[in-house]
Amino acid sequence: MKAWAVLLLFAVANAKHEQYQGWKSYFVKPSNNVQLKVLGSFVEKYGIDFLSSPAVERNGLALVKPEVHEDFIKSLEDYGIAYKIHAKDVKAQLDIDDEVIETRRRESRGMKNGTIPLDNYLELEEIYDYIDYVAEQYPDLVTILHAGDTFEGRPIKYIKISTTNFEDTNKPIIHIDGGFFGRDWITPSIVLYALQNLTQSDMLDDYDWILAPVINPDGYKYSFTNDRFWIKTRSTDQHLLSGLCPGVNINRNYDFFWNTVGTSNTPCADNYAGSRALSEKESSALNGALVDLISRIVLGISLHDSGSSILFPWSHDGSLSNHAFALQSVGVSIADTIYSNSLPDFPRYIVGNSALVTGIEKSGTGIDYAHMLGIPLTYNLRVPGIEEGTEGFHLDPEYIEQVAKETWAGIVVGARRAAELFGRTRN
Repeated sequence: MKAWAVLLLFAVANAKHEQYQGWKSYFVKPSNNVQLKVLGSFVEKYGIDFLSSPAVERNGLALVKPEVHEDFIKSLEDYGIAYKIHAKDVKAQLDIDDEVIETRRRESRGMKNGTIPLDNYLELEEIYDYIDYVAEQYPDLVTILHAGDTFEGRPIKYIKISTTNFEDTNKPIIHIDGGFFGRDWITPSIVLYALQNLTQSDMLDDYDWILAPVINPDGYKYSFTNDRFWIKTRSTDQHLLSGLCPGVNINRNYDFFWNTVGTSNTPCADNYAGSRALSEKESSALNGALVDLISRIVLGISLHDSGSSILFPWSHDGSLSNHAFALQSVGVSIADTIYSNSLPDFPRYIVGNSALVTGIEKSGTGIDYAHMLGIPLTYNLRVPGIEEGTEGFHLDPEYIEQVAKETWAGIVVGARRAAELFGRTRN
Protein backbone atom coordinates (compact mmCIF):
# COMPACT_ATOMS: atom_id res chain seq x y z
CA MET A 1 0.00 0.00 0.00
CA LYS A 2 2.81 2.40 0.89
CA ALA A 3 4.58 1.68 -2.39
CA TRP A 4 1.39 2.50 -4.31
CA ALA A 5 1.06 5.75 -2.36
CA VAL A 6 4.61 6.75 -3.27
CA LEU A 7 3.99 5.94 -6.94
CA LEU A 8 0.77 7.94 -6.89
CA LEU A 9 2.50 10.96 -5.39
CA PHE A 10 5.24 10.69 -8.00
CA ALA A 11 2.69 10.49 -10.79
CA VAL A 12 0.81 13.56 -9.54
CA ALA A 13 4.03 15.58 -9.25
CA ASN A 14 5.19 14.49 -12.68
CA ALA A 15 1.82 15.38 -14.23
CA LYS A 16 1.98 19.00 -13.06
CA HIS A 17 2.43 21.51 -15.88
CA GLU A 18 1.58 18.72 -18.34
CA GLN A 19 -0.49 21.22 -20.39
CA TYR A 20 2.77 22.96 -21.34
CA GLN A 21 4.47 19.89 -22.76
CA GLY A 22 6.13 20.92 -26.03
CA TRP A 23 5.73 24.67 -25.46
CA LYS A 24 8.67 27.02 -25.87
CA SER A 25 9.35 30.58 -24.76
CA TYR A 26 11.24 33.34 -26.52
CA PHE A 27 12.61 36.76 -25.84
CA VAL A 28 11.44 39.07 -28.62
CA LYS A 29 12.71 42.62 -29.10
CA PRO A 30 11.03 45.03 -31.54
CA SER A 31 13.29 47.77 -32.88
CA ASN A 32 10.48 50.14 -33.90
CA ASN A 33 6.75 50.77 -33.52
CA VAL A 34 5.88 48.82 -36.67
CA GLN A 35 7.46 45.66 -35.25
CA LEU A 36 5.81 46.36 -31.90
CA LYS A 37 2.39 46.47 -33.57
CA VAL A 38 3.16 43.24 -35.41
CA LEU A 39 3.99 41.50 -32.14
CA GLY A 40 0.73 42.81 -30.70
CA SER A 41 -1.17 41.20 -33.56
CA PHE A 42 0.39 37.81 -32.72
CA VAL A 43 -1.73 37.62 -29.58
CA GLU A 44 -4.79 37.05 -31.74
CA LYS A 45 -3.09 35.44 -34.75
CA TYR A 46 -1.10 32.77 -32.92
CA GLY A 47 -2.51 32.86 -29.43
CA ILE A 48 0.80 34.13 -28.08
CA ASP A 49 0.88 34.80 -24.36
CA PHE A 50 3.28 37.59 -23.48
CA LEU A 51 4.42 36.91 -19.94
CA SER A 52 6.22 40.23 -20.18
CA SER A 53 5.04 42.73 -22.78
CA PRO A 54 7.62 43.93 -25.30
CA ALA A 55 8.33 47.59 -25.95
CA VAL A 56 10.55 49.27 -28.52
CA GLU A 57 14.12 48.14 -27.83
CA ARG A 58 12.87 46.25 -24.79
CA ASN A 59 12.50 42.46 -24.61
CA GLY A 60 9.15 40.80 -24.17
CA LEU A 61 8.78 37.17 -23.19
CA ALA A 62 6.51 35.16 -25.48
CA LEU A 63 4.99 31.81 -24.55
CA VAL A 64 4.42 29.76 -27.72
CA LYS A 65 2.35 26.60 -28.10
CA PRO A 66 3.68 23.74 -30.25
CA GLU A 67 1.18 23.94 -33.11
CA VAL A 68 2.09 27.53 -34.03
CA HIS A 69 5.79 27.41 -33.28
CA GLU A 70 7.09 27.24 -36.86
CA ASP A 71 4.69 29.92 -38.13
CA PHE A 72 5.58 32.19 -35.23
CA ILE A 73 9.32 31.94 -35.92
CA LYS A 74 8.80 32.47 -39.65
CA SER A 75 6.75 35.60 -38.97
CA LEU A 76 9.43 36.99 -36.67
CA GLU A 77 12.04 36.45 -39.37
CA ASP A 78 9.83 37.87 -42.11
CA TYR A 79 9.42 41.11 -40.15
CA GLY A 80 13.03 41.19 -38.99
CA ILE A 81 12.11 41.02 -35.31
CA ALA A 82 15.00 39.97 -33.10
CA TYR A 83 14.37 36.87 -31.01
CA LYS A 84 16.23 34.51 -28.71
CA ILE A 85 15.25 31.24 -27.08
CA HIS A 86 14.37 31.49 -23.40
CA ALA A 87 13.20 27.96 -22.56
CA LYS A 88 13.26 25.06 -25.01
CA ASP A 89 10.96 23.02 -22.79
CA VAL A 90 8.49 25.09 -20.78
CA LYS A 91 7.22 22.16 -18.70
CA ALA A 92 10.71 21.06 -17.72
CA GLN A 93 11.63 24.60 -16.70
CA LEU A 94 8.45 24.95 -14.64
CA ASP A 95 9.38 21.75 -12.81
CA ILE A 96 12.75 23.31 -11.97
CA ASP A 97 11.00 26.50 -10.82
CA ASP A 98 8.84 24.43 -8.49
CA GLU A 99 11.93 22.89 -6.91
CA VAL A 100 13.46 26.32 -6.32
CA ILE A 101 10.28 27.66 -4.70
CA GLU A 102 9.74 24.52 -2.60
CA THR A 103 13.33 24.60 -1.36
CA ARG A 104 12.92 28.23 -0.43
CA ARG A 105 9.64 27.44 1.31
CA ARG A 106 11.32 24.84 3.51
CA GLU A 107 13.97 27.40 4.45
CA SER A 108 11.56 30.35 4.84
CA ARG A 109 11.66 32.27 8.09
CA GLY A 110 7.87 32.73 8.03
CA MET A 111 6.11 35.61 9.75
CA LYS A 112 8.30 36.86 12.56
CA ASN A 113 7.65 39.72 14.97
CA GLY A 114 4.72 40.85 12.88
CA THR A 115 6.65 41.24 9.63
CA ILE A 116 5.55 39.57 6.42
CA PRO A 117 8.11 37.13 4.95
CA LEU A 118 9.46 38.47 1.68
CA ASP A 119 11.74 35.55 0.89
CA ASN A 120 9.26 33.55 -1.16
CA TYR A 121 5.98 33.79 -3.05
CA LEU A 122 3.00 33.74 -0.72
CA GLU A 123 0.10 31.31 -0.77
CA LEU A 124 -3.37 32.87 -0.59
CA GLU A 125 -3.89 31.58 2.94
CA GLU A 126 -0.66 33.22 4.11
CA ILE A 127 -1.79 36.55 2.64
CA TYR A 128 -5.15 36.44 4.38
CA ASP A 129 -3.59 35.33 7.67
CA TYR A 130 -1.28 38.33 7.60
CA ILE A 131 -4.10 40.75 6.80
CA ASP A 132 -6.09 39.41 9.73
CA TYR A 133 -3.06 39.64 12.01
CA VAL A 134 -2.38 43.30 11.15
CA ALA A 135 -6.05 44.21 11.64
CA GLU A 136 -5.94 42.62 15.10
CA GLN A 137 -2.72 44.42 16.01
CA TYR A 138 -3.85 47.85 14.78
CA PRO A 139 -7.62 48.02 15.29
CA ASP A 140 -7.58 51.84 15.40
CA LEU A 141 -5.86 52.06 12.00
CA VAL A 142 -6.74 49.00 9.96
CA THR A 143 -10.16 47.78 8.90
CA ILE A 144 -10.78 44.75 6.72
CA LEU A 145 -13.56 45.26 4.21
CA HIS A 146 -15.23 42.09 2.93
CA ALA A 147 -16.09 43.22 -0.59
CA GLY A 148 -17.92 40.02 -1.54
CA ASP A 149 -17.05 36.45 -2.42
CA THR A 150 -15.55 35.00 -5.56
CA PHE A 151 -17.32 32.54 -7.84
CA GLU A 152 -15.72 29.70 -5.88
CA GLY A 153 -16.68 31.28 -2.55
CA ARG A 154 -13.41 32.83 -1.42
CA PRO A 155 -13.57 36.22 0.33
CA ILE A 156 -12.39 39.29 -1.56
CA LYS A 157 -10.63 41.35 1.08
CA TYR A 158 -9.83 45.05 0.98
CA ILE A 159 -7.92 46.91 3.67
CA LYS A 160 -8.82 50.44 4.72
CA ILE A 161 -6.07 52.25 6.62
CA SER A 162 -6.73 55.58 8.28
CA THR A 163 -6.10 57.48 11.50
CA THR A 164 -9.56 59.06 11.22
CA ASN A 165 -11.64 56.14 9.94
CA PHE A 166 -12.00 57.91 6.59
CA GLU A 167 -14.08 60.64 8.25
CA ASP A 168 -11.67 63.49 7.47
CA THR A 169 -12.85 64.43 3.99
CA ASN A 170 -9.83 66.70 3.49
CA LYS A 171 -7.51 63.72 3.28
CA PRO A 172 -6.89 62.37 -0.23
CA ILE A 173 -7.09 58.61 -0.73
CA ILE A 174 -4.51 56.35 -2.37
CA HIS A 175 -5.60 52.98 -3.78
CA ILE A 176 -3.18 50.11 -4.45
CA ASP A 177 -4.07 46.63 -5.66
CA GLY A 178 -2.34 43.41 -6.69
CA GLY A 179 -3.23 39.93 -7.87
CA PHE A 180 -5.34 41.07 -10.84
CA PHE A 181 -4.06 38.10 -12.82
CA GLY A 182 -3.74 34.74 -11.13
CA ARG A 183 -0.08 34.43 -12.08
CA ASP A 184 0.95 37.82 -10.65
CA TRP A 185 2.60 36.14 -7.68
CA ILE A 186 4.91 38.96 -6.61
CA THR A 187 2.28 41.71 -6.44
CA PRO A 188 0.49 40.69 -3.19
CA SER A 189 3.85 40.78 -1.39
CA ILE A 190 4.34 44.38 -2.49
CA VAL A 191 0.87 45.37 -1.25
CA LEU A 192 1.50 43.68 2.10
CA TYR A 193 4.85 45.42 2.38
CA ALA A 194 2.99 48.70 1.87
CA LEU A 195 0.52 47.69 4.60
CA GLN A 196 3.35 46.87 6.98
CA ASN A 197 5.00 50.23 6.35
CA LEU A 198 1.80 52.23 6.64
CA THR A 199 1.19 51.00 10.18
CA GLN A 200 4.58 52.43 11.18
CA SER A 201 5.01 55.58 9.08
CA ASP A 202 3.77 59.15 8.82
CA MET A 203 2.06 58.42 5.51
CA LEU A 204 -1.23 58.14 7.41
CA ASP A 205 -1.03 61.71 8.70
CA ASP A 206 -2.13 63.27 5.43
CA TYR A 207 -3.58 60.37 3.43
CA ASP A 208 -6.09 57.55 3.73
CA TRP A 209 -5.31 54.27 1.98
CA ILE A 210 -7.24 51.40 0.40
CA LEU A 211 -5.24 48.26 -0.33
CA ALA A 212 -6.35 45.11 -2.12
CA PRO A 213 -3.62 42.44 -2.05
CA VAL A 214 -5.43 39.90 -4.25
CA ILE A 215 -8.18 41.11 -6.59
CA ASN A 216 -8.55 37.63 -8.11
CA PRO A 217 -8.30 35.04 -5.29
CA ASP A 218 -9.66 32.12 -7.32
CA GLY A 219 -7.22 32.69 -10.16
CA TYR A 220 -4.34 33.23 -7.76
CA LYS A 221 -5.06 29.96 -5.97
CA TYR A 222 -5.47 28.06 -9.25
CA SER A 223 -2.12 29.31 -10.54
CA PHE A 224 -0.45 27.66 -7.52
CA THR A 225 -2.29 24.36 -7.72
CA ASN A 226 -3.00 23.76 -11.42
CA ASP A 227 -1.73 26.24 -13.99
CA ARG A 228 1.25 28.50 -13.31
CA PHE A 229 0.30 30.90 -16.13
CA TRP A 230 -3.39 31.25 -15.27
CA ILE A 231 -4.75 34.78 -15.80
CA LYS A 232 -8.53 34.73 -15.50
CA THR A 233 -11.13 34.21 -12.80
CA ARG A 234 -12.68 30.73 -12.40
CA SER A 235 -16.34 31.43 -13.17
CA THR A 236 -18.29 28.92 -15.26
CA ASP A 237 -21.51 30.89 -15.82
CA GLN A 238 -20.52 33.23 -18.66
CA HIS A 239 -20.83 31.06 -21.76
CA LEU A 240 -21.99 27.64 -22.86
CA LEU A 241 -18.32 26.64 -23.05
CA SER A 242 -17.34 28.14 -19.69
CA GLY A 243 -17.54 24.75 -18.03
CA LEU A 244 -14.80 23.59 -20.37
CA CYS A 245 -12.92 26.90 -20.37
CA PRO A 246 -13.63 28.72 -17.09
CA GLY A 247 -12.97 32.31 -16.24
CA VAL A 248 -12.92 35.88 -17.50
CA ASN A 249 -10.03 38.29 -17.84
CA ILE A 250 -11.14 40.90 -15.31
CA ASN A 251 -8.78 43.44 -16.84
CA ARG A 252 -11.08 43.34 -19.88
CA ASN A 253 -14.33 43.19 -17.88
CA TYR A 254 -14.83 46.80 -16.80
CA ASP A 255 -17.52 49.07 -18.16
CA PHE A 256 -15.41 51.31 -20.38
CA PHE A 257 -15.56 50.54 -24.11
CA TRP A 258 -16.16 47.00 -22.94
CA ASN A 259 -15.41 44.22 -25.46
CA THR A 260 -14.55 46.56 -28.34
CA VAL A 261 -10.83 46.00 -28.89
CA GLY A 262 -8.15 43.62 -27.66
CA THR A 263 -10.73 41.17 -26.34
CA SER A 264 -12.30 37.89 -27.36
CA ASN A 265 -15.82 36.44 -27.29
CA THR A 266 -14.34 32.96 -26.93
CA PRO A 267 -14.19 31.78 -23.30
CA CYS A 268 -11.08 29.69 -23.96
CA ALA A 269 -9.09 32.84 -24.80
CA ASP A 270 -7.05 34.58 -22.12
CA ASN A 271 -8.53 37.93 -23.15
CA TYR A 272 -12.16 36.76 -22.89
CA ALA A 273 -14.13 39.78 -21.67
CA GLY A 274 -17.12 37.94 -20.22
CA SER A 275 -20.78 37.98 -21.23
CA ARG A 276 -21.24 41.58 -20.07
CA ALA A 277 -19.37 44.39 -18.39
CA LEU A 278 -18.74 43.85 -14.67
CA SER A 279 -19.98 40.27 -14.96
CA GLU A 280 -17.37 39.01 -12.51
CA LYS A 281 -17.71 39.25 -8.76
CA GLU A 282 -14.09 40.36 -8.60
CA SER A 283 -14.56 43.36 -10.91
CA SER A 284 -17.87 44.25 -9.28
CA ALA A 285 -16.20 44.12 -5.85
CA LEU A 286 -13.53 46.58 -6.92
CA ASN A 287 -16.18 48.85 -8.34
CA GLY A 288 -18.20 48.72 -5.13
CA ALA A 289 -15.19 49.30 -2.89
CA LEU A 290 -14.19 52.50 -4.67
CA VAL A 291 -17.33 54.17 -5.99
CA ASP A 292 -18.46 55.84 -2.75
CA LEU A 293 -15.01 57.37 -2.18
CA ILE A 294 -14.12 58.17 -5.77
CA SER A 295 -14.15 61.96 -5.31
CA ARG A 296 -11.28 61.71 -2.80
CA ILE A 297 -9.10 59.14 -4.57
CA VAL A 298 -6.22 60.93 -6.28
CA LEU A 299 -4.00 57.98 -7.17
CA GLY A 300 -4.73 54.38 -8.14
CA ILE A 301 -1.92 51.92 -8.82
CA SER A 302 -2.59 48.41 -10.06
CA LEU A 303 0.49 46.22 -9.70
CA HIS A 304 1.24 43.66 -12.39
CA ASP A 305 3.99 41.21 -13.24
CA SER A 306 6.06 42.03 -15.25
CA GLY A 307 7.71 44.48 -17.62
CA SER A 308 9.34 47.40 -15.74
CA SER A 309 6.82 49.93 -17.00
CA ILE A 310 4.29 52.45 -15.71
CA LEU A 311 1.30 52.61 -18.05
CA PHE A 312 -1.68 54.96 -18.04
CA PRO A 313 -4.96 55.58 -19.98
CA TRP A 314 -6.37 55.42 -22.43
CA SER A 315 -5.65 51.78 -23.17
CA HIS A 316 -8.39 51.20 -25.74
CA ASP A 317 -7.14 53.54 -28.46
CA GLY A 318 -3.89 55.19 -27.38
CA SER A 319 -5.45 58.63 -27.07
CA LEU A 320 -4.52 60.88 -24.17
CA SER A 321 -6.82 61.99 -21.40
CA ASN A 322 -7.18 65.52 -20.06
CA HIS A 323 -4.76 64.57 -17.30
CA ALA A 324 -2.10 63.23 -19.67
CA PHE A 325 0.57 65.73 -18.62
CA ALA A 326 0.06 64.95 -14.93
CA LEU A 327 -0.03 61.21 -15.64
CA GLN A 328 3.28 61.39 -17.47
CA SER A 329 4.91 63.74 -14.95
CA VAL A 330 3.90 61.79 -11.84
CA GLY A 331 4.67 58.50 -13.58
CA VAL A 332 8.20 59.70 -14.31
CA SER A 333 8.61 60.77 -10.67
CA ILE A 334 7.59 57.27 -9.54
CA ALA A 335 9.92 55.66 -12.10
CA ASP A 336 12.89 57.86 -11.16
CA THR A 337 12.42 57.08 -7.48
CA ILE A 338 12.25 53.35 -8.16
CA TYR A 339 15.37 53.58 -10.31
CA SER A 340 17.30 55.42 -7.60
CA ASN A 341 16.45 52.60 -5.19
CA SER A 342 16.88 49.76 -7.66
CA LEU A 343 19.54 47.15 -8.33
CA PRO A 344 21.87 47.64 -11.32
CA ASP A 345 20.48 44.50 -12.98
CA PHE A 346 16.93 45.86 -13.12
CA PRO A 347 16.01 47.89 -16.23
CA ARG A 348 14.80 51.46 -15.97
CA TYR A 349 11.03 51.81 -16.08
CA ILE A 350 9.28 52.97 -19.24
CA VAL A 351 6.48 55.49 -18.63
CA GLY A 352 3.70 56.16 -21.11
CA ASN A 353 0.30 55.47 -22.56
CA SER A 354 -0.58 51.78 -22.26
CA ALA A 355 -1.57 51.20 -25.88
CA LEU A 356 1.38 53.15 -27.28
CA VAL A 357 4.04 51.55 -25.08
CA THR A 358 2.85 47.96 -25.51
CA GLY A 359 1.53 48.20 -29.05
CA ILE A 360 -1.70 46.50 -27.94
CA GLU A 361 -5.03 48.29 -27.65
CA LYS A 362 -7.33 46.77 -25.03
CA SER A 363 -10.73 47.81 -23.73
CA GLY A 364 -12.42 47.28 -20.41
CA THR A 365 -9.26 47.72 -18.35
CA GLY A 366 -9.28 48.60 -14.68
CA ILE A 367 -7.16 51.72 -15.03
CA ASP A 368 -9.32 53.12 -17.84
CA TYR A 369 -12.50 52.47 -15.90
CA ALA A 370 -11.15 54.06 -12.71
CA HIS A 371 -9.89 57.05 -14.68
CA MET A 372 -13.28 57.43 -16.36
CA LEU A 373 -14.97 57.39 -12.94
CA GLY A 374 -12.84 60.36 -11.91
CA ILE A 375 -9.56 59.18 -10.39
CA PRO A 376 -7.09 61.59 -12.01
CA LEU A 377 -4.00 59.37 -11.81
CA THR A 378 -4.38 55.66 -12.58
CA TYR A 379 -1.53 53.36 -13.52
CA ASN A 380 -0.61 49.79 -14.28
CA LEU A 381 2.78 49.43 -12.62
CA ARG A 382 4.56 46.40 -14.03
CA VAL A 383 7.41 45.35 -11.79
CA PRO A 384 10.77 43.94 -12.96
CA GLY A 385 10.63 40.39 -14.25
CA ILE A 386 12.57 37.96 -16.37
CA GLU A 387 15.58 39.29 -18.26
CA GLU A 388 17.98 37.74 -20.74
CA GLY A 389 20.28 35.28 -19.07
CA THR A 390 17.56 33.80 -16.87
CA GLU A 391 15.77 30.55 -17.59
CA GLY A 392 12.91 30.41 -15.11
CA PHE A 393 9.42 31.88 -15.25
CA HIS A 394 9.49 33.88 -12.06
CA LEU A 395 11.80 36.45 -10.56
CA ASP A 396 14.08 34.64 -8.14
CA PRO A 397 12.47 34.81 -4.68
CA GLU A 398 15.60 36.45 -3.33
CA TYR A 399 14.56 39.63 -5.17
CA ILE A 400 11.02 39.91 -3.78
CA GLU A 401 12.03 42.11 -0.85
CA GLN A 402 14.09 44.39 -3.08
CA VAL A 403 11.23 44.86 -5.54
CA ALA A 404 8.80 45.53 -2.68
CA LYS A 405 11.09 48.17 -1.15
CA GLU A 406 11.81 50.05 -4.36
CA THR A 407 8.18 49.94 -5.47
CA TRP A 408 6.99 51.27 -2.12
CA ALA A 409 9.50 54.13 -2.39
CA GLY A 410 7.99 55.01 -5.77
CA ILE A 411 4.43 54.80 -4.42
CA VAL A 412 5.27 57.20 -1.58
CA VAL A 413 6.56 59.79 -4.04
CA GLY A 414 3.54 59.21 -6.29
CA ALA A 415 1.16 59.73 -3.37
CA ARG A 416 2.77 63.02 -2.41
CA ARG A 417 2.76 64.36 -5.95
CA ALA A 418 -0.83 63.24 -6.51
CA ALA A 419 -1.94 65.04 -3.35
CA GLU A 420 -0.11 68.20 -4.39
CA LEU A 421 -1.80 68.21 -7.77
CA PHE A 422 -5.29 67.00 -6.91
CA GLY A 423 -5.75 66.68 -3.16
CA ARG A 424 -7.21 70.10 -2.49
CA THR A 425 -8.93 70.95 -5.76
CA ARG A 426 -11.13 67.85 -5.63
CA ASN A 427 -12.44 68.33 -2.07
